[in-house]
Amino acid sequence: MTHLEAGDRIDAVQPARVTSPVTGLTSAEVAQRVAGGQINDVPVRSSRSLAEIVRANVFTRFNAIIGVLWVIMLAVAPIQDSLFGFVILANTGIGIVQEWRAKKTLDSLAVIGEVRPTVRRDGKATEIATSGIVLDDLIEIGPGDKAVVDGVCVEADGLEIDESLLTGEADPVVKQPGDRIMSGSFVVAGGGSFQATRVGREAYAAQLAEEASRFTLVHSELRTGISTILKYVTWMMVPTAIGLIISQLVVKDNELKDSIARTVGGIVPMVPEGLVLLTSVAFAIGVIRLGRKQCLVQELPAIEGLARVDTVCLDKTGTLTEGGMDVTGLRVFGDGDGDEAYIRRVLGELGSADPRPNASLQAIIDAYPDTTDWRLTDTLPFSSARKYSGATFDEGAGGETVTWLLGAPDVLLEQRDPALAETVRMNEQGLRVLLLARVREGVDVDDPEAPKGVRPAALVVLEQRLRPDAADTLRYFAEQDVRAKVISGDNAVSVGAVAAKLGLSGTAVDARGLPADRDAMAGAMDEGTVFGRVTPQQKRNMVGALQSKGRTVAMTGDGVNDVLALKDADIGVAMGSGSEATRAVAQIVLLNNSFATLPSVVAEGRRVIGNITRVATLFLVKTVYSVLLAVLVVISQVEYPFLPRHLTLLSTLTIGVPAFFLALAPNKERARPNFVRRVMRYAIPGGVLAALATFATYLLAREYYTGAGSLEAETSAATLTLFLISIWVLAIIARPYTWWRIGLVAAMGGAFVVVLVVPWLQHFFALKLVGMTMPWTAAGIAVVAAGMLELLWRRVDRRLPD
Repeated sequence: MTHLEAGDRIDAVQPARVTSPVTGLTSAEVAQRVAGGQINDVPVRSSRSLAEIVRANVFTRFNAIIGVLWVIMLAVAPIQDSLFGFVILANTGIGIVQEWRAKKTLDSLAVIGEVRPTVRRDGKATEIATSGIVLDDLIEIGPGDKAVVDGVCVEADGLEIDESLLTGEADPVVKQPGDRIMSGSFVVAGGGSFQATRVGREAYAAQLAEEASRFTLVHSELRTGISTILKYVTWMMVPTAIGLIISQLVVKDNELKDSIARTVGGIVPMVPEGLVLLTSVAFAIGVIRLGRKQCLVQELPAIEGLARVDTVCLDKTGTLTEGGMDVTGLRVFGDGDGDEAYIRRVLGELGSADPRPNASLQAIIDAYPDTTDWRLTDTLPFSSARKYSGATFDEGAGGETVTWLLGAPDVLLEQRDPALAETVRMNEQGLRVLLLARVREGVDVDDPEAPKGVRPAALVVLEQRLRPDAADTLRYFAEQDVRAKVISGDNAVSVGAVAAKLGLSGTAVDARGLPADRDAMAGAMDEGTVFGRVTPQQKRNMVGALQSKGRTVAMTGDGVNDVLALKDADIGVAMGSGSEATRAVAQIVLLNNSFATLPSVVAEGRRVIGNITRVATLFLVKTVYSVLLAVLVVISQVEYPFLPRHLTLLSTLTIGVPAFFLALAPNKERARPNFVRRVMRYAIPGGVLAALATFATYLLAREYYTGAGSLEAETSAATLTLFLISIWVLAIIARPYTWWRIGLVAAMGGAFVVVLVVPWLQHFFALKLVGMTMPWTAAGIAVVAAGMLELLWRRVDRRLPD
């Protein structure tokens, strides 16, 4: 895409082929363009296709390794030595099914939250799907709307567009007919219409929308950490497996089939094949659970990211308060312009002058409907940066032309104006106050100097509706040691009063006095809790200042003034009823508009991170002891102690089944960083101890047993030691204990006992403990190793804090 400068005109673009810029295309012209393929045909996907899901779950590096070994074992060994292959098939099937369920959930939610632009056809404005736009369509836009295709401005009424997401230009650009409107930009003030000049794959919006809505597993510390671990595991596996193959097939003079079986038995457990599966399943089930609560996760790692957040920045309007407001009072100044009846008429006219009123103006429209026939000659839409709107009226019938402004009193009035004292008093009660003021004669409404020297006419008092669940949500964040910062464009005192009603205490700061320096601003952000009169650019700077101090920041909002901050925050959370622009850049969209859903997202993220850390330790302990056992076998020039069936049994009982339950269990533990270090500091000592104890038992058994069947007896003794250590690792990982965790560990132990005592299972798994001395010796070695492991892990906890 060619780089564009803010405000570029496209005078070279031919005039629209629309019969009339007022009526838009006709139905016949739309049909003609559809037939010609001039449609916005780029699919906006919220998830991977079924084919991509199957491919991603089946064609993996480790599945390829296991698949080859499985085919070999099916050819040379009994079926029980090929069980590991059937386990992989089951795991892959589970992964596909769960991600498919997550896909359906995401797709259904994406339809609910889909952007539906307003298109004018046959003279009528109609909302259609983005994919329904055709070339030359006339698209209406207003505050918060995002341009979904490239086009040229046809109508403009105070139209200001923010192109910062594309050009980096921070200031909104005023658009006039003939100016280019770039897809991906959004309206911050005013309204108008533009004609589509590039649709489908030619428009940058198609790429932007698809990328924003893509189901992805990337950019996650958890996923990146697991990938790093698997890379190192692969490096360890290759030389170890080669050494094991040479040792078993060349050095040892065994029967070929038995040597192959034991070689495969040594290689298979090195692969932590279920770790990636369980991570994907945990994330997918998280999406499904949140989907049931009308929470659309547009980027999957957002579940994890929000669990790591330590600072949440909240926009007041639409987050702590409901979108609507009520006019509760009108204070007309005695020396102002006219009586209360006249002021009501002025307010009614101001309301009708804006085709897309915000919540404050809508409350005024509801309270003071337009009852006059004054002629509107000029308007200035509300802007978050200006903090006021305005209009010029010709009152007719001998009346005069008057320009009025409606906005923040502390922006429109001088600091010493007595009206401000009354405003402050009402702000302290949590009320929102707007000033109606008359502009000096001869000054245009859109003149930047218009606010200077205005004559106050009245104060309009508005009461905001607090969200009933906001106080509980703020309390939850406080209990979880997550700092809340309220950042609003409203008066700081008023916002502070609202926050206080919700139980959020702290200093209220007027953002106009904040330092521009990032470090100084970060210090002010640490000290304050509520910030008022914040401009959209300041919101963005505040997020950056917090991040510069190592904070993980989430930003919530619903208005166009929140877009820049939402985009820069670590996690952006938008309300479903918010503007198109906020929903497009946010990672999480609360379709039910309930701020109270956020604790569920945090809890889901903590469940995923905490539980995956648990099960990763289980898998990697097995990988470490498998690699070390293979190395010891190669050095000692002895038969590998296990057949594949033995390690399939151990993996199923001490890792596979319990890991599935542990990965999906509730977990409220706060997310901690350094995933790889935290997992490996337990996995390495656990795996080393397990390998040394198991190999010691195996060597003792080789000395103890002689004659026919000795190898099976030696294997059984070594299997007992390895199982007892592995079940103790599981018992440690399962802490803190609950009734079901204790039951899970006991059930796995009981299942192994059943295998040892049931004759046909003994034969199936080639496990039979011979005599009394060696089995008790094996158990004793396991107990000593388990005790050492307990002490070692506790020492690791003390010496290597997170």
